[in-house]
Amino acid sequence: MIRSSSFVSTAAAAALLLVSAGARPVAAQHLPDLVTQDVLRVCSDPANMPFSERKGDGFENRIAQIVADELKVKLRYYWLTQGPGFVRNTLGTGLCDLIIGTSGGEIIQPTNPYYRSAYVLVARKGELPDIKALDDPRLADKQIGIIAGTPPYGRLSELKLVGERTHPYAPYAFGPERKHQTVAAEVIADLADKKIDVAILWGPAAGWLAKQSGVPMDVVPLLNEPGRPALTFRVSMGVRHNENDWKRTLNSVLRKRRADIEKVLKEYDVPLLAEEENKPLDTSDE
Repeated sequence: MIRSSSFVSTAAAAALLLVSAGARPVAAQHLPDLVTQDVLRVCSDPANMPFSERKGDGFENRIAQIVADELKVKLRYYWLTQGPGFVRNTLGTGLCDLIIGTSGGEIIQPTNPYYRSAYVLVARKGELPDIKALDDPRLADKQIGIIAGTPPYGRLSELKLVGERTHPYAPYAFGPERKHQTVAAEVIADLADKKIDVAILWGPAAGWLAKQSGVPMDVVPLLNEPGRPALTFRVSMGVRHNENDWKRTLNSVLRKRRADIEKVLKEYDVPLLAEEENKPLDTSDE
């Protein structure tokens, strides 16, 4: 999923990008979308499990294959490590036609959402029984790991939990000093090694990473926090602005293959929420 919040800094830069991405002025919107018709071109991170990996092991890889199968075309990737400029240098330059996971942004047009999830609190199993919210007094003396700049950081600040016991991790890790595939993986590894007591992470990453850590962990969706900052989000696919025919095609695929996509998400321990209410998605009838 696209998580950077600094893709473009000004409206002028966004307008320039849209021109380079093939967006058309209002008077010309009847023209066909500039989308490759015989192959599904997806831009993705080659090392961002559980979302994506060059070997195709991530849940976004599997969802991309579901889309390609439904469209009856081959699947092709353009790989780029996620970070500032990911959208601009992929979708924006025409190297691909689709990003599988995004919550939108000023230079990306989202499809209809295909799942909703939440930030979660992760602790070693049994150490914080029945915890449900960040205002739990037991967190006051815990070492808390969190990725800097993510929405829960603001909530921790409101609760005066930001301080010596808070361990902020940089949003991105590049270069030879990178010990883990992702920053979220580093946080979970530190939790497993007892360097921290609690991790607060985006649920779709945390559920799978916690299970892979080799240490039993409790993963608790944060469903009882105030509305601001939001800790639950709808996830869509991302296309270029004005490519509305392409967006409608994808929305049709998402409707038709909803059950298949949800099955993949559950296999990767993604915490799925109901569309409107802050409660787990009821899939008992599926």
